[in-house]
Amino acid sequence: MAHPQILSYPMLPAERRAVIGLAAIFSTRMLGLFMVLPVLAVYAYELPGATPFLVGLAVGAYGLTQAIFQIPLGFLSDRVGRKPVIYGGLGLFVLGGAVAALAIDVYWVILGRTLQGSGAIAAAIIALTVDLTREEVRTKGMAAIGISVAFSFALALVIGPMLSGWLGMQGLFWLTALLGLTGILILATLVPNPKFSTTHREAEPAPDQLSGVIGDPILRRLDLAVFLLHLIMVSLFVVLPLSLREAGLDTGAHWQVYLPAVLIAIPAMLPFILLAERRGQTREVLVGSVAALLLAMLGFYSFNHSPWLMGLMLAVMFTVFNLLEAILPALVSKAAAAGAKGTAMGVFSTAQFIGAFCGGMLGGLAHEHFGANAVYLVGAGIALVWLGLATTMPLPENLLRHVLVLDAVTLQDAADLQQRLLSIPGVREAVVAQDEGVAYLKVDSRLIDWATLQAFAATRS
Repeated sequence: MAHPQILSYPMLPAERRAVIGLAAIFSTRMLGLFMVLPVLAVYAYELPGATPFLVGLAVGAYGLTQAIFQIPLGFLSDRVGRKPVIYGGLGLFVLGGAVAALAIDVYWVILGRTLQGSGAIAAAIIALTVDLTREEVRTKGMAAIGISVAFSFALALVIGPMLSGWLGMQGLFWLTALLGLTGILILATLVPNPKFSTTHREAEPAPDQLSGVIGDPILRRLDLAVFLLHLIMVSLFVVLPLSLREAGLDTGAHWQVYLPAVLIAIPAMLPFILLAERRGQTREVLVGSVAALLLAMLGFYSFNHSPWLMGLMLAVMFTVFNLLEAILPALVSKAAAAGAKGTAMGVFSTAQFIGAFCGGMLGGLAHEHFGANAVYLVGAGIALVWLGLATTMPLPENLLRHVLVLDAVTLQDAADLQQRLLSIPGVREAVVAQDEGVAYLKVDSRLIDWATLQAFAATRS
């Protein structure tokens, strides 16, 4: 029998509407957050008080507040509801865009970017997706949101420079505020209200699991990996726009470099994903990716006089970035204990945004004290350290996650059910979540008999 969770279940009209609306909200916010990234380092120097350090801080400031608030706002959405938290987060995003657009000096831009990051609604959106979809189609809904985010990031890098040539930095920030208002309108008109909300441990953080997740050695190494990835990527954007301009390419024309790099990177990463997932060569792909990152940063240092050679380095960077953005969360999913995926992903995302903040700050410091080219060398040095760590990084077992839907179970029944599930050959971990009416499992696909497992579940329904 095939894995029951990969059988095709169609979405209901209300579920499609919810997923389309929530994906649109997520992607419009991410588009607004990142389309200033490839041009901010150039325009910020026109503001009073601008220094390389403060410009770097402006580039990465969103990461600090995003990291601070995303897990707490997820917890808050369990108490006050999903939509109020999402409305509030989008409102902060709009306010941040307006503050940055009206900035009279670089400090106001930093404040605006900080406010934009504080509207950290990712956990609340994921939780609302859980509330509005059935277990059988939830993976499709999550995948749709993930694809929309990846697409919006790629689009932001291309249209940001293009629009800045027409609108200027002030107009670009006003556009980010407009995108936030668009998200509010979508939430009000397209996304249904859930009949009830519940914590879902595979999709959102649970407070009682934080210490266990943070203490897991494999998860810690994966958190460090995404921290370093975003640190290097954001530090790059502190000086790359300046290098492209000094190489003779007008800021409004930077999209001519970004667009080919993005178009090359998307198909280029696919063979490596297949190698990692289907051929079992995850370690080799990870080590090779970090090595390519190291070479790309050295390439930026060596060839910063040519926009087209920098474009080639960008294609390598984006390929590695997109590849690791796919592989690292998959490894987190495999490493997290049964029923703890939501918490593990929450900590992982927090590490990612702390990396973005540190990348802006470190890039600004290196630029201020040692010059723009030093930022590329710092990134290469960090990649070299990461390369050493990647070669010895322990990898999680290749176990599948499965959610068994149950009816209400008494506490005594839950304890007995957990032991009976663990006695089935191939079931490696089992956690019965009585409040959710499900059992979270990790199973060995080589040993498990799906028919037996589903029949077992059927006796409880």
